[in-house]
Amino acid sequence: MDPMRRMAVFAMVVDQRSMSAAARALAMSTSAVSQQVRQLERDSGVTLLHRSTRKLTLTAAGERFYEGCAAMVAAAREAQQQLAQVRDAPTGELRVSAPVGFARHVAQALAGLLNAHPGVTLRLQVDDQLIDLIEERIDLALRFGQLGDSSWVARKLCEFERLVCAAPAYLRRRGSPATAADLVRHDWLLFATPGMSGITRSLDFVGPAAMTQTVRVEGRIHCNNQYALQQMCLAGLGLSLMVRADVADDLDAGRLVNVLPAWRVPALTAWAVTPQRDAQPAKVRYAIDSLQAYLAALPGAVG
Repeated sequence: MDPMRRMAVFAMVVDQRSMSAAARALAMSTSAVSQQVRQLERDSGVTLLHRSTRKLTLTAAGERFYEGCAAMVAAAREAQQQLAQVRDAPTGELRVSAPVGFARHVAQALAGLLNAHPGVTLRLQVDDQLIDLIEERIDLALRFGQLGDSSWVARKLCEFERLVCAAPAYLRRRGSPATAADLVRHDWLLFATPGMSGITRSLDFVGPAAMTQTVRVEGRIHCNNQYALQQMCLAGLGLSLMVRADVADDLDAGRLVNVLPAWRVPALTAWAVTPQRDAQPAKVRYAIDSLQAYLAALPGAVG
């Protein structure tokens, strides 16, 4: 048994005023408790307790030593209470990373959490690049699409319907594709990160009667920001693959058109990524639950 554990045993003996009572409180045998106190005395070379058949009394050295032991036990209990508070109630700074295109949703998604728990503060880092969660001390990152291999923990939040969109002006100028095969003759606005190579992308479609088709399209414009691609699509510069939740207002207002409503592409998965697997703080657990509830209510979201 380590010295600090022996100090805690000694403090319990003093608090309970007997070896047997301390043993019951600690779920130990009386002899084991006595041995721990004796070991403390041997290690220190100082007598801590006067023992008689009726009672225990502290020596002068024992009184001073008890004060330190009691303070140590109290500090340990307070630390445990603080850990329990962090575990059970949201508090402290919540550091979140989100892509630029999704940043506009964060306020609405986390408003309920922040309003209900004034002890939580938010630091939002907006970046389309994949940052190191450990280096940037990020508690929670929002990621979309296929994730690469890593030691981080990913929890699926939902999936989003995607569609091929174009501005009416572009379709008047270039014509509307009738099938997935027609897409190869159009200008494309493609999402591309610095690590992506080439100017073409393969798109998998499922059409009427479960017909499948893979189309390889060539990009006229490449961009690593989905919101910028949306603006270029609205400007009539070409076709782009969009998440319905991002363009629902544009579709309803007629600013964009779902080019192939009878053909579907694979949904886009939204993930909550955290740097640790176990013992998530309450602020992170609550944030993930809030994000999941918010995303599930967006247009085109599938649980």
